[in-house]
Amino acid sequence: MTSNDEKAKSTERPEESANIRQSGSPERRRLLQAALAVGAAGAAARALPVRAQAVELKLGHVGEPGSLFQMSADEFARRANEKLGGKAKVVTYGSSQLGGDKEMLQKLKLGTIDMAVPSTVMSSEVDLFGIFEMPYLVKDRAHMGRIEKEIFWPQIEPAAEKKGLKIIGVWENGYRHITNNRGPIRAPQDLKGIKLRVPEGKWRVAMFKAYGANPSPMKFSELFTALQTGVMDGQENPLTQIYSAKLQEVQKFLSMSGHVYTPAYLTVGIRKWDTLPEDVRRTLEETARATQAYVYEVAQKQEGELLGKLKEAGMQVNEVDKKAFIAASKPVYAEFGESVKGADAMIDKAIALG
Repeated sequence: MTSNDEKAKSTERPEESANIRQSGSPERRRLLQAALAVGAAGAAARALPVRAQAVELKLGHVGEPGSLFQMSADEFARRANEKLGGKAKVVTYGSSQLGGDKEMLQKLKLGTIDMAVPSTVMSSEVDLFGIFEMPYLVKDRAHMGRIEKEIFWPQIEPAAEKKGLKIIGVWENGYRHITNNRGPIRAPQDLKGIKLRVPEGKWRVAMFKAYGANPSPMKFSELFTALQTGVMDGQENPLTQIYSAKLQEVQKFLSMSGHVYTPAYLTVGIRKWDTLPEDVRRTLEETARATQAYVYEVAQKQEGELLGKLKEAGMQVNEVDKKAFIAASKPVYAEFGESVKGADAMIDKAIALG
């Protein structure tokens, strides 16, 4: 390579060299020579090819710091970015920074964000997702794995694509439990009249109406204030969401109902997805599926740890009469089977896989 001085000399015009030689004092000649060298170096730098910046892929979720959502999304981003090698970069935005679940799904369809991790809300977008809103259907993660393989990928995911959404990974939100400020919930009748926040999914509303509560859909980002001010008496969520959102500060009672196991879905908008290079899409899909094992491991570890922390924070914890809740859930299954085409056969298959 040539030095900056050599480059400067090579770019000097004859009249410039003459001006330097005739410029008077040696000091003045040195200053002129330096100025020409800087100009030449700048021109050479501008002539070099500019390395394109990695495309930023925005991944949004509603989880607070320390939640399973946050850990799952960050781990996926770390793994994906290592493999992408600068072709693209996944950047996570938690705490509803990119909007609530419904807003993010709309943004995925429009192509203004790239990825999100919705859960319950998917049943409002695609009817078949309502199977994961049926009480006490999923027995454990092994059962969920069989449902994923035999039902989710062949039947449910293609239905999402028809709505402009593509699932590239099935993760976890977790088993949901009830908290409130009125008293312990041991049976459905204990929920009578309780103002209960639920996610933006119609089947959760139907479920708690069947149990006698007064459920209202609300964004997760608005929940803490609603509980603090008494707008809502209670809510239901996995322990990871309860603890990370500090709901123990505004809720007295935790009833271990485990009424629903909610998956979480790493979701992309097809409009934007189709514009990504094939190798980038392949890397993201492979990484999303591989991250599931990490998500399940963390989820299992959190279950015991977080229950202890919530008790330490002063929450009164009780078990529930699950048989009573299962009996009270029959109308929800009946309504789902009647209103969603193919639902009955899908439920029967899911139960058989258990």
